Amino acid sequence: MAAKKSPFFDTATTLGKIVAFFGISALCGVLAAGMIVPVAAIAKSGLTTGNNIVSALPSSFEALPISEPSTIVDAEGKEIAKFYEQNRQPVKLDDISPFMRKAIVSVEDERFYEHKGIDPQGIARAVVGNLTGSSRSGASTLTQQYVNNLLVNNQELTGSEESTISGQKDYADKIRELKYAVSIEKEMSKDEILEGYLNLVLFSGREYGVQAAAQYFYSVDAKDLNLQQSAMLAGMVQLPNVYNPINNPERSLDRRNKVLGNMLRAGAITKAEYDKAVKSDLELDPSRSPSGCIAAADNAYFCDYVTNLILTDDAYGETKQDRENLLYRGGLTIKTTLNSKLNKKAAKDARKAIDPKAKSNKDVFSSIVSVEPGTGNILTMAQNTTYDPSGGLGNTVINFAVERSLGGAGGFQGGSTMKPYTTLAWLKEGHNMWDTINARKQTFPVGYKFKASCLPGGTTTVGAPWEPKNASRGFYRSMKVDYGLYWSINSATVQEAAKLDLCNITDYINALGVKAQDAGENGTPADFTPSNPSFIIGSEKITPLSQAAAFAAFANKGEFCEPRALTSVTDRDGNSYKVKKTTCSQAVEEQHVSDLNGTLSRIAKTRVAKGSIDVPIAGKTGTNNGATSTWFVGYTSGISTASWVGRLKGQGEDREENLMHGAMINDQRAPSMVDSSTYAAPLWLDFMQEAVYDYPHESLGSARKAPVVKKKEPAEDSTEDSKSDSKEDSKSDSKKESSSESKSDEKESKKESKSESKESKSDSEKESKSDD
Repeated sequence: MAAKKSPFFDTATTLGKIVAFFGISALCGVLAAGMIVPVAAIAKSGLTTGNNIVSALPSSFEALPISEPSTIVDAEGKEIAKFYEQNRQPVKLDDISPFMRKAIVSVEDERFYEHKGIDPQGIARAVVGNLTGSSRSGASTLTQQYVNNLLVNNQELTGSEESTISGQKDYADKIRELKYAVSIEKEMSKDEILEGYLNLVLFSGREYGVQAAAQYFYSVDAKDLNLQQSAMLAGMVQLPNVYNPINNPERSLDRRNKVLGNMLRAGAITKAEYDKAVKSDLELDPSRSPSGCIAAADNAYFCDYVTNLILTDDAYGETKQDRENLLYRGGLTIKTTLNSKLNKKAAKDARKAIDPKAKSNKDVFSSIVSVEPGTGNILTMAQNTTYDPSGGLGNTVINFAVERSLGGAGGFQGGSTMKPYTTLAWLKEGHNMWDTINARKQTFPVGYKFKASCLPGGTTTVGAPWEPKNASRGFYRSMKVDYGLYWSINSATVQEAAKLDLCNITDYINALGVKAQDAGENGTPADFTPSNPSFIIGSEKITPLSQAAAFAAFANKGEFCEPRALTSVTDRDGNSYKVKKTTCSQAVEEQHVSDLNGTLSRIAKTRVAKGSIDVPIAGKTGTNNGATSTWFVGYTSGISTASWVGRLKGQGEDREENLMHGAMINDQRAPSMVDSSTYAAPLWLDFMQEAVYDYPHESLGSARKAPVVKKKEPAEDSTEDSKSDSKEDSKSDSKKESSSESKSDEKESKKESKSESKESKSDSEKESKSDD
């Protein structure tokens, strides 16, 4: 059974109201007089408890910093997004309209500049009203309200369950508020208290402080508020939801006019000013400032990436809750590497490549991300979708460019964009781009061993028959390494790897920051290992961001710089937080990069740009089986960009409905053979045709050329066997491919011939399997 409440303390009874009146009135006098409580002079029935509370309270309390929004800005300092639980923009009193100052004093505390924090006259009037009426009314001064708002702020920051909300406070709460009010009056000037109050108080929803409220309702700064606007805002603070002018315009207008009446009676305005203001309507001009990345438009996915960097880094708090409090309340300025102007174009081009609103594209998407060679700075991060958690066609919060732990999709099969790493290992082990490789082998039987010195036993063994196919039958033949990479021939890359130590290949991949997204514990990212040789032709999932950063090393003479998004993080007081510095290391030998670029430059210039970009460029195509993941990763010396187009959920090539060959894409039938040249490479080209000129575009190095070997004159007694062998090889190759290809193979190191250009078109159309 609940304890019976004493009538002395039950404010629902007349007796309780009388006791409360005398008790609080006496306490106010005592507090105002100097915080000494003469117990004998106070009704023993209620104020002994009050005296104990007052005595136990410290004379002041530590006010925690008030919540302020954090702001993410781009490399030029332009705002990308705000994060807040309370949208607040603190301003100095001089930057608040005089009308606003007068309005809030007139309606909330007419004797603000006369009392010492407590207004006994106002309390007496309120208590008499409570004695004679059924509802309770308050008599808190502005100082008391300021104290209460500070206590609420402390409560929210510390997670305290202690109630400081008006209407839920008991007399102990009120006593505490009174004591702190007197204390604050001794420490702060009236103007400082008024400034603090106007920056702290709730106006509506999540709009706190007069500056945020002025922007929200009138799209003006607090200093520019006119009389009627000031009166309307001042009238809201008592009941923000009830007097919200957007939801309740009639109530808001009536309340505003009452405030104007108060101002007139208090002598704060003239009769003429009153008459003019009271005749005006609400004159609203709302300007919303949503919290979070949803308001960042084309920059939303980069914004989401930055948010996840903050929330997963213990430099910003021991727990995730601590980090969220800092982000949403700590007033951080987070400066980033983003080129938002360029990112807007990236998003536009991504939507052009794959229309997010085309009904056929419900599981076909595009992504584009750029990294700056030499710094690792992330310049762009965009995709074709809208950042929207509500879902629906063309909406998602999944970032296709990054790993799952940072809000991403977890990567996609890299296809032939992984082949340059095998070429680098080929060069490292002393071979050359002009070496000939026998690419005839189509099957690696069970038990076949690849050298892998970093694994137990020094090898890795094929456990099931492995048949890395080419797109065209004509490519199963001997060819130069340069040629095999140019046309992305699977059998050539695998034969290279068969002559190498696979660990040299994975060493390069790992040194360049590329992770196998599902290789770790519970499907987390991990370093590449050579245990499954199919990684050399792109079977593992990788992220577009990591590939853009890795290829940036090819643009930077082999120096790899870890990708980074933050350049500085500071709080409202100017304190700095630790951010990743530019971190670079020489991951690849400079000459090997130059040799590689010799081939990748021809891919980008001849097969992708086709003369439309007149600066040094290089890059690599990539397509997995079924074309559920297609790529082009290309670069200049100043910018490296990965473009990806494919499926998000239907990545498995073993399901017929997932294949993009001949599928409905952009509400029309795709080619019967989709590859990197269908969507991904055109996306890269659309973007880079302009982007390359915003950054340096210097030479990508000089590839070594094959030594010239003088032909010996045939001996007089030589037979016709050598001639017939030569003719037979040429003839045989001609049957497998077009005769123009064998000719162009001989001339590629000098200049692409017309016949090769024709072949480039035909072979690129059937390249998907050679881009596995």
